[in-house]
Amino acid sequence: MTKYSTNAAVDFYFTKDTKWLREYKELRKIVADCGLTEELKWGCPCYTFKGKNIVLIHGFKDYCALLFMKGALLHNTDGLLIQQTKNVQAARQIRFTNLKEIVKLAPTLKAYIYEAIEVERAGLSISLKETAAFEMVEEFQTKLDELPALQKAFEALTPGRQRAYMLHFSAAKQAKTRESRIEKWIPSILKGKGLNDL
Repeated sequence: MTKYSTNAAVDFYFTKDTKWLREYKELRKIVADCGLTEELKWGCPCYTFKGKNIVLIHGFKDYCALLFMKGALLHNTDGLLIQQTKNVQAARQIRFTNLKEIVKLAPTLKAYIYEAIEVERAGLSISLKETAAFEMVEEFQTKLDELPALQKAFEALTPGRQRAYMLHFSAAKQAKTRESRIEKWIPSILKGKGLNDL
């Protein structure tokens, strides 16, 4: 049996009640066997190399996945890497719907992980679109113009948090929905928190 190192702070993720529990445990074994450090980030098991995020395990209603932080730089020769949405710039997923897929793909998954480590070791990076290139919906711009404190708080957010809000607001098709989303998140913006901050 392969020996691998795990982090007790992450153990809860592999014991919680979810339909992906067996798949999560198998993914943990595969990733941990690649010599990465296991940490908890964004509420998910995240595996790092010299402090840099390489891959994380996460799940959704219809699938669980490995998310490669710089997946856009990996050779997708097997066609397994998926861009979650058109707005995701760097990360790519490999999705699974059952344990058998994971077991069958274990050697391939390790190859992707080792390639991701080499990408990090080489210091490669992805040129991300500037925040200014993202759509600022009219309803949010109006709020920023009306509330100087909101404008100041939004500008103080990290570029990633700014982009997340802009994408979230612009994803709503109707003005009423956009306005509702904006109102809901104003308190979080004023507190300096992003969409995914607890």
